[in-house]
Amino acid sequence: MEIIDIAKQFQLNGSVLLVEPYGEGHINRTYLVTTDKQRYIMQKINTALFTNVEGLMNNISAVTEFIKNKTESEGKDSSRCTLIVIPTKDNKKYYTNDDGSYRTYEFIEGAQAYQSATPELFRQSGVAFGKFANDLSEFDASVLFEVLPSFHDTTVRYKNFLKAIENNKSGRADKVKAEIEFVKSREKYCGILVNAIKNGEIPLRVTHNDTKLNNVMLDNITGEPVAVIDLDTVMPGSVCYDFGDSIRFGCNTGKEDDENLDNVTFSKALYDSYYEGYVSAFPSITDREKELLPYGALLMTFECGMRFLTDYLDGDTYFRTTRENHNLDRCHTQFKLVEEMEKIFDFKA
Repeated sequence: MEIIDIAKQFQLNGSVLLVEPYGEGHINRTYLVTTDKQRYIMQKINTALFTNVEGLMNNISAVTEFIKNKTESEGKDSSRCTLIVIPTKDNKKYYTNDDGSYRTYEFIEGAQAYQSATPELFRQSGVAFGKFANDLSEFDASVLFEVLPSFHDTTVRYKNFLKAIENNKSGRADKVKAEIEFVKSREKYCGILVNAIKNGEIPLRVTHNDTKLNNVMLDNITGEPVAVIDLDTVMPGSVCYDFGDSIRFGCNTGKEDDENLDNVTFSKALYDSYYEGYVSAFPSITDREKELLPYGALLMTFECGMRFLTDYLDGDTYFRTTRENHNLDRCHTQFKLVEEMEKIFDFKA
């Protein structure tokens, strides 16, 4: 079936004129669909990664519908607040044929996603993800399908790390004794957020799990957030995960795989900017969650470095590498950020 015919399977406003590749995403294949009345985003879902399309789309539909209803009850334009899922002509959330599974959203006009941050853009992304969490504060996160099980369960990640040392598939364990000791000496951090959820210290909430700047649409004129996009990894968890992953990525002055660690520092100024934006847009955040936000930054960075090191020990089988020791370089940048955060914040296990 031609791609234009796939687009015609959805309840679009107008007649389809053009379907063309769109964007810079690496996971799903994305198309811009233009009709004589409106534009849409259609994606071919990566079913190699997302094997349960039904669960995935149920999550996305439930979350976006909740935000839509909430914002409309407040008299706001929901199309400027969330992704709008377009059903198929037989009222399903996605379309499947022999070639794969497809979904369609309304195109968000008058807004764009940015690939690199200025302090103000980073603050606005904090506002966007804080608002996302606040809009979903009354949503029962326990009903969501766990798309990637134990994704931010750092205790599970630590067990996988120990298994990688024991198996030593790559034969590299002797080369990274210092890095292995770095992780082992910080095992005390691993259960902080997981246990806080289990014992009811902090609520189980809807989490985005990919809180990078380019997953926020900002208004072309005002620069303010319009909507959070890329909801494939929406799952139950802690907002500290989402906050922490933004900080891990956004407060690094170097590159994630920088070979020169002199370039890699933790920007407290960017942290403060994001924190202010995030908390200001999230009035329903609890005091305990607020206390644990810095731990989210520490844990997401530590966990990511541990995952890079685990993959290095396993022979670079998970993360795509383009050079020798690529995962080790990535590991080093994360561990340097961890060390810098430990100097700035008073962390207690």
